[in-house]
Amino acid sequence: MSDRSARISMELKDVRATAETQASLQQQLWEITQTPWESGILPDANQLAHARASLPLCLANEGLGFENTKQHVLNDIVPAFNGSSISPRYYGFVTGGVTPAALFADNIVSAYDQNVQVHLPDHSISTDVESNALGLLVDLLHLERAEWHNGIFTTGGSASNILGLACGREYVLNRAACKAGVPTQSVGEHGLYEVMQASGLSGIQVLSTLPHSSLVKAAGILGIGRANVKNICQEGNSLLFDMEKLELELARPDKASIVAVSCGEVNTGRFATTSIDDMRELRKLCDKYGAWLHVDGAFGIFNRVLDDSPEFATIKKGVEGIELADCIAGDGHKFLNVPYDCGFFLCRHPNEAFNVFQNANAAYLTGNINGPPSIPSPLNIGLENSRRFRALPVYTSLVAYGRTGYQSMLEKQIRLARMIAGWLFDHPGYNVLPEASSKEELIDQTFMVVLLSAKQDELNKVLAAKINETSKMFVSGTSWQGRPACRTAISNWRVDEDKDFELVTSVLKSVVERGPTN
Repeated sequence: MSDRSARISMELKDVRATAETQASLQQQLWEITQTPWESGILPDANQLAHARASLPLCLANEGLGFENTKQHVLNDIVPAFNGSSISPRYYGFVTGGVTPAALFADNIVSAYDQNVQVHLPDHSISTDVESNALGLLVDLLHLERAEWHNGIFTTGGSASNILGLACGREYVLNRAACKAGVPTQSVGEHGLYEVMQASGLSGIQVLSTLPHSSLVKAAGILGIGRANVKNICQEGNSLLFDMEKLELELARPDKASIVAVSCGEVNTGRFATTSIDDMRELRKLCDKYGAWLHVDGAFGIFNRVLDDSPEFATIKKGVEGIELADCIAGDGHKFLNVPYDCGFFLCRHPNEAFNVFQNANAAYLTGNINGPPSIPSPLNIGLENSRRFRALPVYTSLVAYGRTGYQSMLEKQIRLARMIAGWLFDHPGYNVLPEASSKEELIDQTFMVVLLSAKQDELNKVLAAKINETSKMFVSGTSWQGRPACRTAISNWRVDEDKDFELVTSVLKSVVERGPTN
């Protein structure tokens, strides 16, 4: 056998061995993640200490080899992970699970490592799949493709909010420049300072109600400024817009404005609007004053998948009229139950993102040089020039489960949240927040988040820690109206209403009975 033949034979053997090893490992991981998670939600102190001690202090000259390293990761590191996606009782940070279809697709993404950046139809199907996945997502949310099939998948809600505010910044400053009688001005082309000067403005403001921290972060990144994100809330309800105050802010001649709708609010899961009439009023005011209407959809936007039954009628009103917005930001790794990292950005204005994010001076990235591409190259409408094929798990999961599958997932999550909220309302040791005048009103307004506190102050100070110490469930510590609180966010596809309700209430009952010192 020639040297060349021997080399090719060895390479093929290596390829086969690698493929067999990868298949074996994927099967092992599949079995781990599909087994019902009955162990603790959080790793114990010994598991964490062992994992930290196993980490090398410096890079060795000679590696351990793949097999030994695989065992190190599985035996030393994996036991120190939390059960955030595998357990249905990890109720922190609105962390969804990973559906079997999405897990399968994510393994394909890693194996083939497609760089979804330029639409090259003769090279790969990846951009076509991403565009199709966006269309399926638009269908799931009951939006019109003719208006909304424009957007991109992102790393999450934070990146999506950056895209939304960046497009809004471009739009409102361009409108202000036109109003000032100067030629069309683009922040992406000329810079924020020059366009602000040409427009005669002193700044941009983001007007919202209890905005998520990622929206405030986006304002800081984009030069709008965190201090210019303002709560325009009703006096007696911090979750809802005060339309009179909003119009006064929009009418300021020295400011351009972006209105951001919280859908839903991070602590309570509640919505900033209560009907399509609210959205129509917001749209009317934004059009009158040249403002951009952005929806931070996070997890609340998925309320639109519910049917029209009376059971969910009240909370569905919170997402009526969302189609009147200019853009929508959302998280896929929440309710869609696909792996981190995945968010999405949808926009009714197909050219606005290109004005901000176009990739200049890179002739080798032009894609279809014979004419305009049928699908915009993602590098011209998003943050990254190269990125993971995160659309495939979304595509696969939507195709696998369809509208009714996702509707069923959400119904179970809402019903469990409402069962817990009703139990808390009746319990003498707990408050369920925001306070409601009746149990019926509380249940009617509960989406998939339950905010609670202990009535006893000393216990309330350590309530989240006491609940999480049980390692039977996990909640996020937060605050409400200046007092510590706990947030239970239910978003995993594995939810079992009766079984999970029994466990949650037994934990909450035992914690309040033991008190703060036990």
